[in-house]
Amino acid sequence: MKVCTDACLFGAWFADKIHGKKSVLDIGAGTGLLSLMLAQKNEAIFHAIEIDHPSFEQLEQNINASLWKNHITAMEGDATTFNFPLGYDFIITNPPFYEGDLLSPDNQKNFAKHHTGLTLLQLTEVIQRQLTKKGNFGILLPYHRTHEYIVIAEKCGFYLCEQLLVKQTAKHDFFRSILHFSRQRSGTLQTYILAIRDDHQHYTPEFTSLLKDYYLYL
Repeated sequence: MKVCTDACLFGAWFADKIHGKKSVLDIGAGTGLLSLMLAQKNEAIFHAIEIDHPSFEQLEQNINASLWKNHITAMEGDATTFNFPLGYDFIITNPPFYEGDLLSPDNQKNFAKHHTGLTLLQLTEVIQRQLTKKGNFGILLPYHRTHEYIVIAEKCGFYLCEQLLVKQTAKHDFFRSILHFSRQRSGTLQTYILAIRDDHQHYTPEFTSLLKDYYLYL
């Protein structure tokens, strides 16, 4: 799968939120984008699991070519049955989130984008098992599935503490939600709104501020 702007936003937003975490798990790591972004700013142990073999091979290559290869371990397997070696202080996941949408003729894309391999409930049950008692997690979803997922997460004992709602421009509707969950109820839910581009199709200052450490031309 190609690197997409919303995944880059997702990684950048959490990279500054997990300082002090000692262990991080990336579920459905793909080619390693999120693990590499987080490792760029954090000293934790990173484990990145991917079930699709071609993606796993690319994941290994990308890690080994990076400055953070000694901090990231690629693991191939199904997160629902994998014997993880430890519990994690933070879990990040960009899951396959289209359910009931039109499938592509490409089975590999379907596996990456659709719930043909892992449902949101199954994913959250994995997080529930692997997250430490004081741990938290981040997930990227289509905006229209936000409420549905909050209900799923609460059934598994997680509570939304903050969210970043993303628009293409200020005039567009929200299309992505970046959600931050904890095992503990927080006081007031913190909600942030970000538009990627302005009316002239330039990146907004808010987007530039988040991505400047990762985009070479910002």
